Amino acid sequence: MASPVLVQVSGLRYSYGERVAVRGLSFEIREGEILGFLGPNGAGKSTAISCLAGVLGNYTGEMSFRGQPFRPATNLEDRRLFGVVPQDLAIYESLTARENLNFFATLSGLAGAARDSAVAAALELAGLTDRADDLASTYSGGMKRRLNLVIGNLHSPSLLMLDEPTVGVDPQSRNHIFETLLKLRESGRTLLYTTHYMEEVQRLCDRIAIMNDGQVVAVGSAAELAIAAGTPNANLEQVFLHLTGRSLRDE
Repeated sequence: MASPVLVQVSGLRYSYGERVAVRGLSFEIREGEILGFLGPNGAGKSTAISCLAGVLGNYTGEMSFRGQPFRPATNLEDRRLFGVVPQDLAIYESLTARENLNFFATLSGLAGAARDSAVAAALELAGLTDRADDLASTYSGGMKRRLNLVIGNLHSPSLLMLDEPTVGVDPQSRNHIFETLLKLRESGRTLLYTTHYMEEVQRLCDRIAIMNDGQVVAVGSAAELAIAAGTPNANLEQVFLHLTGRSLRDE
């Protein structure tokens, strides 16, 4: 039996002037799953995530959270239901890991013992307890990525959205990030995972939503997508190219 729907997006549309980035986008995210979000450059993935995160608000269409209207761009409490791990590192390199975490925990509304507990748990989850009081500027790329990840998860959001969280990391940190995400799912966290690496999606994701030209064109497990595309023996990359085309997307 399918898990209950956590987030429902229906008919979402967003334009940058004359350019329509998201056109009638509809999909759902289920409780406790990792939903992979795939699409070529310019497909509208970042715009869709920005609408969900409350960064963009001038859209049409509807979003709901557990069946209730969801307006993160105008409602702070709605926005705090989600956590975001951006592709561009959102850390202060002139601060230590502990200082970064304390700062972002305070912004998320945590204080006192609750904040201290969340920071300690985040340092352990990131594997940074022994380096907690070193400046982030001294960290490797993988360490910065791990810190970036746990910052987004500090306030225990109902949905954690990750945009290319393994870009530029070494194999050990990449594997640590994978193990961290699986631990979060096991603890009940729901995740939306955006990447261009097909092997990551196949390893981590319960279902996959493929976007093209501002819309979701297919949703399902890798095997279900292959069957739906009429290519039952194809791998995910072949299915992706079949659904989105082979032309270059440089925008």
